[in-house]
Order: sequence, then structure tokens, then C-alpha cells
Amino acid sequence: MDIGSRTDGFVAHVASFRQIEIIDIRDIKSRVKNISFRKADLMQLPNDLLNYCDSISSLHAIEHFGLGRYGDPIDYYGYLKAIQNITKILKVGGSFYFSVPIGPQRIEFNAHRVFSLNYLIEIITHEYELNSFSFVDDSGDFYENVQLSAENMSTNCGCNYGCGIFH
Repeated sequence: MDIGSRTDGFVAHVASFRQIEIIDIRDIKSRVKNISFRKADLMQLPNDLLNYCDSISSLHAIEHFGLGRYGDPIDYYGYLKAIQNITKILKVGGSFYFSVPIGPQRIEFNAHRVFSLNYLIEIITHEYELNSFSFVDDSGDFYENVQLSAENMSTNCGCNYGCGIFH
């Protein structure tokens, strides 16, 4: 299952070799082989999605939840509700793959949130064990399987608007 990611990127790549179900608050008009779509607001979890699947991805979507940019209701804690509901969707022992902007913690008007690594790790490790962390820095360079040392955490790996990639 994928939540809120663009279908012309990761989702399409997965669909080239297997079925993938996507959930989004926005309507998806395209019909692509191996992609099934369900319109839903993940800040309000439908009951039939409890303990639903063993693998969830959400790439550059959680930072938008609750900001109203995509037709969702304004809710300052929307991103937390989304993470809590993703946890409820995921079966015990399942995998959650997600990416969000990393840097100094902030909300950028009419766009998205940027999360500090310290804050993200604090909210994620209550429910998840971090298997790996990689990131793309402000220059577009990719760093794979980075250790989250105290220095990396306090400096957000040197990013102002990077992309943190978590499993």
C-alpha cells in the first residue's frame, strides 16, 4: 500500500512488477495496470483498514497532512494523526517506508512542513524500530545508510531542506 505518493514515480515503478493499492485524499483519474485506488482521508482512518497490510510507503506526503493544500481539513496535528493511523493499518512486524523534508523544524506557508531529525526520531520510535536512514542533502547528493549520531541529529545532517528517507 502507498499513501499519498505521486503515481508517476515510485508507485508506477512498483506497479511495473506487482499490484499496489494507493490511498489519497485527492481523486486519481488515471487508470494504470496493477494500481488500485481508494480515496480516503488518513487523518480519519476507515475501520476496514485496521491491521490491513504488511508494507506501507508514503513518500513526501506526510508533511502535507492537515495543511489544507490538497483539499484536506486544516489540522495542525494532521501529520501525527496520519502517522498514528498508518501504524494502525500496518500489521505487526510490517515495514513502513517514508520520506519527508528534513532541516530546521518549520511550516512553510501554503506548502509543507520540514521536520528536524530529533523531532522525527522522537515521534517515530514510540511505535517503530528504525532499520535504516538515508537522505538527500540540499545539493541533491544521496547518502545511504547514515548513522544517526548526536552530531547528525543536531545538525539535521547539514540540511536546511533535505529529504530524510526512513525504513
